Amino acid sequence: MKRIWAAPAAFLILTTSSLGLDPAHAASKKKLDALEVCDSDQAFDLDFDNTFFPLPTGQQWILRGEEDGEPLGLQITVLDETEALFGGAVTTRVVEECEWSDTDGDGEVDPDEELIEVSVNFFAEPRGGSTVCYFGEEVTEFENGDPVPGSGAWRADDPGNAPGIFMPEDPRPGMTFAQEVAPGVAEDEVKVVGSGPANVPAGSFENDETIRFREFNPLDFDKGYKVFGEDVGLLRDAALELTEFGDLDRPPCAELL
Repeated sequence: MKRIWAAPAAFLILTTSSLGLDPAHAASKKKLDALEVCDSDQAFDLDFDNTFFPLPTGQQWILRGEEDGEPLGLQITVLDETEALFGGAVTTRVVEECEWSDTDGDGEVDPDEELIEVSVNFFAEPRGGSTVCYFGEEVTEFENGDPVPGSGAWRADDPGNAPGIFMPEDPRPGMTFAQEVAPGVAEDEVKVVGSGPANVPAGSFENDETIRFREFNPLDFDKGYKVFGEDVGLLRDAALELTEFGDLDRPPCAELL
């Protein structure tokens, strides 16, 4: 779930005044302890109720845009599948993310279009809370149409690793947290940088209906920006914008492999 690319310049100017934030809210600064919040020894469930990252089974998001003049599509699907970690102690929901070259511009993954990357990601919420904890991902990249193992794959139950925070229970500007905890493999860090109006093809959102993340990868120093909308989920991922979401009944990309 990374896609940490440089953001358009418009995302970089996020001040209290320009976003219309309450100064006290904007000044909220807190480093969340992923090792505590997402401790694998506690009970988890799959009844996701995080307002900025809802994960009902069957839900799909389609984002489209261009990078370096190439039309791209991103399809995210909440699968009716689970993945057990820590010897079966933690059951996670599987979410597939698929990036492809949207050459025909119809926003659908077609067998004759070039797949770029397919990943499956593992999420769960601590029982009694709404933080979405991130337990890892499996990554497949494509070279000349052929699948190859992708970089950055990790599991929270591998030695030395731990779950990260994907979306806090109550995200506020100034918060920072580890999203991936796999030393030397996947170490993405997030800072909540603001909130503000967002207009994407799928709809318009007011100041208090969005949250904006700056993601940073300390392994290669890449950074990128994401915007999430209340009761919807991902609105922007770098240059890609949400065009459709809901129970779209489109096949997961794994069925095309």
